[in-house]
Amino acid sequence: MRAIRSTSASQSSTAANWSSSRRRSIRTRSPSWCSATRPSRSRRSHPGTRNCFEWCAVHRDWPTSIFRLRHATQAFFCTARCCAVVNLPKTVGVPSDAPNHPTKPALPTIVHLDADAFFVSCELALRPDLRGKKTAVGGRERGIISSASYEARAAGVYTPMPTKLALRVCPDLILLPHTSGLYGKKSRAMFDLCETLTPIVQRNSIDEGYLDLGMCGFKTVAETETRVRALQQRIWDEHQIPTSFGIAANKLVAAIASKARKPRGFTVVLPGQEAEFLAPLSVGVLPGIGKKTEERLKAVGLKLVRDILALSEREVEETFGNFSAEIVRMARGEDDRVVHVDHEDAKSYSQQETFGEDIWDFAEIERIAKRMIDDLMPSVRGDGKRARTLTVKVRYPGMEDSSCGRSLAVATDLEAPFYPLVGPLLKAAWTKRRPLRLVSVRFSGIEEPAAQLEMFAQADEKKRRLAAVLDKMNTGKKPTVQRGHQLGDR
Repeated sequence: MRAIRSTSASQSSTAANWSSSRRRSIRTRSPSWCSATRPSRSRRSHPGTRNCFEWCAVHRDWPTSIFRLRHATQAFFCTARCCAVVNLPKTVGVPSDAPNHPTKPALPTIVHLDADAFFVSCELALRPDLRGKKTAVGGRERGIISSASYEARAAGVYTPMPTKLALRVCPDLILLPHTSGLYGKKSRAMFDLCETLTPIVQRNSIDEGYLDLGMCGFKTVAETETRVRALQQRIWDEHQIPTSFGIAANKLVAAIASKARKPRGFTVVLPGQEAEFLAPLSVGVLPGIGKKTEERLKAVGLKLVRDILALSEREVEETFGNFSAEIVRMARGEDDRVVHVDHEDAKSYSQQETFGEDIWDFAEIERIAKRMIDDLMPSVRGDGKRARTLTVKVRYPGMEDSSCGRSLAVATDLEAPFYPLVGPLLKAAWTKRRPLRLVSVRFSGIEEPAAQLEMFAQADEKKRRLAAVLDKMNTGKKPTVQRGHQLGDR
């Protein structure tokens, strides 16, 4: 463990989680939501949601400011019995206007989870005999490498390197095709385990997200570390996915910490030590500073984060312009963003892929987008929903996004109706003659199944049963079926 310890930080105050700065960022909710009989999909089985109505009935005379809590933290509104289940102290429910509230958490409560070489790790979970070898996931012919093992990276393979070049650089590279539906299943399983530790989980992408431990009642750094390490080990034991974790007082530092010791890293940064942790790191670790910007900064002597803090205010403004104030805040390790929980009912399903280098290959990006459809649709079916709208978003270098969507006449939970939309939507979104840094796919217009005319219902039901069989075959230990558009990956 790499930890930055602070001798002045108090590690015994649970009231720290009720700081005014955190309360200001929390959504105000009426206590009436506690009477809801159906908790959110992601936390439906959480024991903390059972006695919420009873708790509110007992304490309804408390100031309404007590209910200024982050969305979906039902675990807080529980009786003593339920608090024991989720390890919440009985005295945690103090009014938000109680005196002597610290303004900064005494313990690091924000966790960033980042799966290591996620696509490759998912495939190696099915092929453990290939662990330790140079492996990569990608398409042949005109394809690119979408994920490479750390052994392959050491040999010079990176993403999104063209497959032909990767095989020249590393002749003994073992190339694996994408397994339909596997990545979405592994991602859901990984985050489901996270929700056994805390209900406050934000999924940023298929392979990374944030956890907020502020209401778990951990009293020491050692206890926090032990519980998060246990989660890391459980993800490996149950799903064979290696992960790296960063724990800090805010999202920025936690995310950087999770990448500090990959793979299977674990880094803790205590509150007040953020600037010290960031100082010796390359400027490229700060969000918004890509490879080209990093090269330009290094050319003028700004190689490390500490070099930015050594600049005068005028020099910072001359170097970074309108971005100067934000870059200084990040260099100091300051970040006031909160962990946002999924909405109670899924309004959309999305997945994105960020490329290690900008790419131009339209056919490959179209193939990646279709593979995302394959990963997402089993989730739609599994939730008993149907989707009507498909949106494709692209991102250019410089964080500039463009997107385009189109809706079907009838909502469906089948992949095939959406495949023909991918190419036209990608063309409509990709309007500039510039390479792409990211592509994402999103299903929206989520609906409950509706009654159909019998002749159409029978045909769709046959396709639905076939899709369910494919889901089962492709997410088992030996996936055997590839869809037609995936044949180009071989």
